[in-house]
Formats: sequence, C-alpha cells, structure tokens
Amino acid sequence: MTASTGTDRSTVTARLIEDVLAGDGWIHELRTGESLRIVDLYGNQAVDALFFDATDYSNRYSAVDTIREQGAVYLTTGSVLRALDGQPLLTVVADTCGRHDTLGGACSQESNVVRYGEHTRHMHACRNTFLALALASGRGLEKRDLGANVNFFMNVPVTPEGGLEFVDGISSAGKYVELRAERPTLVLISNCPQLNNPCNGYDPTPVRMIVWPA
Repeated sequence: MTASTGTDRSTVTARLIEDVLAGDGWIHELRTGESLRIVDLYGNQAVDALFFDATDYSNRYSAVDTIREQGAVYLTTGSVLRALDGQPLLTVVADTCGRHDTLGGACSQESNVVRYGEHTRHMHACRNTFLALALASGRGLEKRDLGANVNFFMNVPVTPEGGLEFVDGISSAGKYVELRAERPTLVLISNCPQLNNPCNGYDPTPVRMIVWPA
C-alpha cells in the first residue's frame, strides 16, 4: 500500500505537520482563522475528532446543532460545525472525500463487546484514546467532557428504518478534509484502531495533520 500526501497546497507555509500512527491520538489548539487539514495517507482510514471552544471547554462541538442548522447528517465542503451555544466552531473549507459521519460515535470497549463479542473487550478503542488525551492535557478535561464526535472519512449510511451501518469507506490515499477555526478551538484526534468493522479496511493506517496559520 502506497501513501499519498494530498500536497496540492504548499506545505512550506504550514505552521505544523505531524503524522499520527494508527491507534494513536493527537491534541492541538487552533487559533482563530487557522486551517487544519487531515490527510488520509493510505486510504480507507477513519479519524475520530472532538472539538472544544478553547476559551470555554464546556462549550464543545454539538452534533445536534450542526445537523439541525445544515439540514443534513453528513459533512462536506461548506458544512459548519457548531458548538453548544449554536455558533460556528469550525467550517469545512475543502474536502476531496465528499462525506463524513456525524452519527456513528466513537468506538469503545463496551460497544465493541455489544457489537462484536466478549473477545473484543480488551481491544483498544477511540474512547480510550480520547480519555488519555483529555486527562494528560492539563486542561481539566475528564471522561464527562467526551461528548459527540465527528468521524472523518467514515462511511455510516442511515438505513430506511433509521438504523446505522458501518460499511466500507469511500476515501482513498491522499484524500483530505480541511477545516478553518472560527474561534480558538481545541482539537482531539483518535486515529481509529477499530479492527472489527470495515471503517479502516480491517487495517488501520497513519494519517497526517497539517496546520496553516490564518
């Protein structure tokens, strides 16, 4: 499998470039107007993300407000991610994948057991990564602060009955999504380690984070 880095925009002016290995986490604070690009280096990799107003961590990303205001359950170019106060937190300014999930949530050891069986209980999951990042951040974030998340590159169709299906992804090597911070925003990333459904093609791979200044 060959990585593709999605380098249509010069990285010379980037403030930060970091690769996140499969199953690892990443935490970073974006300043107002800065852009974060998440690159799916090898393709078919789910990237779970939590977002917080960096001036008030209780004012975090709201899936309800985001979905209601845009009238759609998937994110793509032009989508505005809203906080609990109803105001914009980030805007998707570029997207070469075309659809990102807002409903599937983050995998956990508990949900793995329910969906896939007791033998998966001790597999690492995104909730573990988020909690480790939160506790180690020194920002006073705890388990109760882990609310709704976005699953970038993850394909979760809604069934006619209103259920969710975790199916093969639609991303490929070098696809990316880019977000602009509309206010200071704390970003927590879990590069999903899930091995039990096709969201990662049963083979989790690294992704790249690129931050450009305002």
